[in-house]
Amino acid sequence: MYAKILILRFPQTEVQKPIVCYLARDYNLTFNILNAAVLPRREGVMVLELSGERRDFKKGVSYLKSQGVDVQNASQEVERNNDKCTHCGACTAVCPTAALHICRPRMNVEFDKEKCSVCELCVTACPTRAMLVRPAAQVFFE
Repeated sequence: MYAKILILRFPQTEVQKPIVCYLARDYNLTFNILNAAVLPRREGVMVLELSGERRDFKKGVSYLKSQGVDVQNASQEVERNNDKCTHCGACTAVCPTAALHICRPRMNVEFDKEKCSVCELCVTACPTRAMLVRPAAQVFFE
């Protein structure tokens, strides 16, 4: 299961179409609308948590973009403090997406942010506290 919080910006021409409903029907994705400001004949903004299988998630996001929807990550992201990391590998044992993995033969722990689902399991598993969670973006509605 893969999940992210996304900010969707709908162009004026697409705001009245049931685009988000197709994510559930055509791509087997589950969504939870966290905040929305969608008005007829005006740009719409929606914050939603989207979850499903990774391949369906990617197809769903591609569909949104093909409809002219601007898709941005929101919420938070995981970062690694390379100065604190000792490459012990404790984080790799708990990472469900293999965003953290051991690179052989050097035996260094590599971190691929693109694969990270921000589950935060690595944060508590890291004995040196090298893994950090920080806000990625904030959206405020009037």
